[in-house]
Amino acid sequence: MTKFSTPKITEFMNDIQAGSTEWYVMAIKIRELHLQCDPSLTEEIKYGGLVFLQEKELMSGIFIRNEHISIEFGQGSSLSDPNGVLEGKGKLRRHIKVRSLDDIATKNVMHYVQENLVA
Repeated sequence: MTKFSTPKITEFMNDIQAGSTEWYVMAIKIRELHLQCDPSLTEEIKYGGLVFLQEKELMSGIFIRNEHISIEFGQGSSLSDPNGVLEGKGKLRRHIKVRSLDDIATKNVMHYVQENLVA
């Protein structure tokens, strides 16, 4: 069983699992990618999702939508997009829509998470 750092995160993840085991597995995988890239990240529930902070600066987050899981990057406009998967037209924010476990690999989510945390 996966351990979470706070009761709020446990509740958030349990809610995902209650709705869809597949989406829970996807959320766990996306979370693990973040923590593998930077084990010093802190995580919190904010804005209705699980967000990742680097030295108290919001870097990214996992948000559950009706048709997909959205991986949001606060400074996503500065990321390279070799796979053409970043969406959004805002000044800074970009996101990747994940609809299946395969999307995590085919959309090369690890690249974006790594670049976002180094940027």
